[in-house]
Amino acid sequence: MKFVSSLAFNSTTQYCELAHALDQAGFDAVAVSDHVVHPEKIRTPYPYTKDGNPRWEAFTDWPDPWVAIGAMAAVTERIRFITSVFVLPMRNPFLVAKAVSTAAVLSGGRVAMGVGAGWMQDEFELMQQDFRTRGRRLNEMLGVLRELWSGGMVEHHGEFYEFDRLEMSPVPPGPVPIYVGGLSEPALRRAARFGDGWISDLHSTDEIGNYVSKLRQYRAEAGQHAEFHVLVSASDAFDLDGYRRLEDVGVTHILTMPWLFYGGATDSLDAKRNGIHRFAEDIIQKR
Repeated sequence: MKFVSSLAFNSTTQYCELAHALDQAGFDAVAVSDHVVHPEKIRTPYPYTKDGNPRWEAFTDWPDPWVAIGAMAAVTERIRFITSVFVLPMRNPFLVAKAVSTAAVLSGGRVAMGVGAGWMQDEFELMQQDFRTRGRRLNEMLGVLRELWSGGMVEHHGEFYEFDRLEMSPVPPGPVPIYVGGLSEPALRRAARFGDGWISDLHSTDEIGNYVSKLRQYRAEAGQHAEFHVLVSASDAFDLDGYRRLEDVGVTHILTMPWLFYGGATDSLDAKRNGIHRFAEDIIQKR
């Protein structure tokens, strides 16, 4: 079982300090979330709450994930970085491939990419990307990224993206794992067919077990048998026994905010550091 700390909703000014503390405490990875803007009036319902309202307020920090990862990589030694999740189809695939490969090189290969189709149509329109075709474009973009990261002359002739032979440097020092987020049937099938893993929203252990069963079924149907990671946030696991139950149903990575267990939400950097080290003593060192 590996432990990943999310930095969502934290001040950007604390990212490097928190990453350093997590690295020293033995966490396996840091997760960075993604939005470009927060419209004053969001027309698209948020799909992960009952009332359709987001879990955050306006003026919450959403730093650029790859700039943040580059900065955190410079002040850490072993911890890995993942986006949870990066809204890939509202971006240009060439610019994404360049940013990720640069971060991979500068971090010594310590990056993974969590992607999702996205839910906020407002952002897609501002980024001048078609919201309706985002799922099909995402499927194709995953292949485009892997081609651009391959290190040779490549060409692509697809439904949405087409280019003649070219190369992109620098090349990542190794394969960049791609994890797919989402709960819909298309998202689960995308993860099973194209991904190296799947990222959940916040669920109970039983719900996560059901999703894992579906993913195993879809992977078998797609003829996929390679190692597959399952990164989850659990609403009912708060101790080592709970995390072991998650491991029993197929979870490989726990996504958490460790300071929430030791005093709750706080803006205090010292309190967060304390929560990180207490979680490491109570959980990570005993796993």
